[in-house]
Amino acid sequence: MTLYKSSISRRNFLKSSALAGGGLMISFSWLSSLAAPAAEANAVASDFTGLNGYLKISPEGIVTIFSPNPEGGQNVKTSMPMIIAEELDVDWKSVVVEQAPLNTKLYSRQTIGGSQAIRQGWKTLRTAGASARLMLREAAAQAWNVSPEEITTENGNLHHKASGKTATYGAMASAAAKIPIPKEVKLKDFKDFKIIGSSQKNVDGEKIVTGKPLFGSDIIRDGMLIAMIVHPPAFGMTFKSITDTDARSMPGIKDIFPIKIFNDDYERSFFDTCSFNEVVAIVGNSTWEVMKAKKALKIQWQPIADHKFSRNAFDRKETVTIPAGLEGTSRHVATMAELLKKPAHVARKDGDPEEAFKHAAKIIERTYNAPFLAHNCMEPMNFFADVTEDKAELIGPLQKPEMTEKALSARLGMPVEKIDIQMTRLGGGYGRRSYAHWLVEAALISQKLKAPVKLIYSREDDMSSGIYRPTYTAMYRAALDADNNLVAFHVKAGGVPESPLEENRFPAGAVENYLAEEFTINSNITTGSFRAPRSNFIAAAEQSFLDEVAEAAGKDPIEFRLELLDRVIKKPVGEKHDYDPNRYAGVLKLVREKSGWNASPGNVHRGVSAYFCHNSYVAQVLDLSMEKGKPVVKRVCCAVDCGIVINPDAAINLTEGAVVDAIGNALYGELNFKDGVPDRNNFHRYRMIRHNEAPKAIDVHFVKNDIDPTGMGEPAFPPTFGALANALYKATGKRFYKQPFNKQLNESLRAF
Repeated sequence: MTLYKSSISRRNFLKSSALAGGGLMISFSWLSSLAAPAAEANAVASDFTGLNGYLKISPEGIVTIFSPNPEGGQNVKTSMPMIIAEELDVDWKSVVVEQAPLNTKLYSRQTIGGSQAIRQGWKTLRTAGASARLMLREAAAQAWNVSPEEITTENGNLHHKASGKTATYGAMASAAAKIPIPKEVKLKDFKDFKIIGSSQKNVDGEKIVTGKPLFGSDIIRDGMLIAMIVHPPAFGMTFKSITDTDARSMPGIKDIFPIKIFNDDYERSFFDTCSFNEVVAIVGNSTWEVMKAKKALKIQWQPIADHKFSRNAFDRKETVTIPAGLEGTSRHVATMAELLKKPAHVARKDGDPEEAFKHAAKIIERTYNAPFLAHNCMEPMNFFADVTEDKAELIGPLQKPEMTEKALSARLGMPVEKIDIQMTRLGGGYGRRSYAHWLVEAALISQKLKAPVKLIYSREDDMSSGIYRPTYTAMYRAALDADNNLVAFHVKAGGVPESPLEENRFPAGAVENYLAEEFTINSNITTGSFRAPRSNFIAAAEQSFLDEVAEAAGKDPIEFRLELLDRVIKKPVGEKHDYDPNRYAGVLKLVREKSGWNASPGNVHRGVSAYFCHNSYVAQVLDLSMEKGKPVVKRVCCAVDCGIVINPDAAINLTEGAVVDAIGNALYGELNFKDGVPDRNNFHRYRMIRHNEAPKAIDVHFVKNDIDPTGMGEPAFPPTFGALANALYKATGKRFYKQPFNKQLNESLRAF
């Protein structure tokens, strides 16, 4: 059993209070004051992760846990309460889970992103449950006049074996609320877990399948108006003027006006991104009436000028440059190709790679490219807003409510204390709902009309004014000596507008002569987080290239990777690498075993890939066959090391979803631009994976260890691209260097 200092009574507070009707309520936060000195906050953060919540025990023994983080399908609303319930030693059947509202005084880090929710909440949640359990034991000990050490717990009950006395948590809850907060608590040993590691059903599962209102689109209020927006027809354009006489005269239309999302002098946070800062709002009684009137608007747009704005990116001040002009994919591709030929910013250099390439027996050089991608959330952007002079009530789906609240406060000129943001379940996210400009739009519209408003984006609005996955390129070179040993490795990567390079990831640390360079290209096309940012491209390029290098060296792809990892284990190169080579090798060995790698079935072509990101390790073997000229994925075998698995079913679901999502994006995902206009605006042109194209089987195997849990929402996504590309090579004899793969595949088949 681990002894853990709670440090709760001062900077990190754990308050207990008796409920009005009896019972115990515990709130926990690792930052009790937003105004705490930076050094003090950092000291706290090293012990406590950034998650907060409430735990209530009723006199009847029902435990209510308020989940502060948004729920976007990653199942944190189930898995996080499981952690508390485990340490509390309560029967999971007695737990009720509710979504907490945004409360920046009580909570901190009410966000999802980066697959960090479980990892950051692990110790905090365990400590909260263990502290409550200890206080209940103390209360029972006082009531029975015995030592607390003599009190045991099980399934929400307290026992004193010597006297035979027993009581429910509910019976002792009010007394426990008067017990002083413990200064340190003992956490359970991994071997004693009963709830953690067992599969539990999604707490919202029944509501989802029975159509209960959980999503922002479900919100309906008396007197609520419907609003939509009109954005510029191209990136690089902005609002000039409007003629709206015809639209205003149409039935049900209340108002039409332009709005500016952020003021020019506002210092934006990292997530204060919006595709167009000035749009036109149209408001009416119903969605259909607004959509019809929207088509009757005559709006004049004009080119933007070069401009800059200030941004505070996680306490790092920076100036963002937005160029003028109507951009296009052909120019992006040409510019990236030219920059690949030139020296770029050196992010890491080990040894003397230039000299090693001069004396190499064999050099392999390849270039990889990937397009912009749209998120295409199943539920388009929406938000409800009711803004009055006294308060602002907002309800809807978003990933970063705490950060959005601050932006909204600045724009409305209203203190955050008067803003109430309520979180609904996300109808898809993975980055898209991190940038809640539509929430600000809804609030501004409501403020002007002095009425409750629900803002709705159409699919075309979302796809053509989205916040996209950037377009990327990467050039790789590898040098082999006469014995086919990898002696030098060079990667140069860049993109519009960011680089995908992760210079300290594999094979950094495994090659004596290593060079990593990067470049970026400014753009007025809005980009942002997309499932497994940067990794979703660089993993595909890296793992495809390593497969080709292994072939050139005459080595088995898995064995080749393991040899490199063995070098890192025995004699790492350079000052640092951000992965654990033993855990990395562990998933490769596990997937080799579980996939039956050395006994490939006939008529099936196999590709392997492995990647580390978001603190987790995933290796995959993908099996496919070609049927009527099309690839059919028969099976994907996944080996995952994410530390302790909280809820196995949920972790398996996340892995399966990531695999299907990645296959669809790798084969079909693409968004190109011409004169600032995306070439796709709905699903009739933006190809998504079909149900019958999903793998026929996905096997998920977890490495069993007692390492603290890490991310699961994103790590299984990046390696799938590489595994698919390598399997396609085995099937077609062609290497795939450009996404989407289906384009090259069709070209190859036509040529064949």
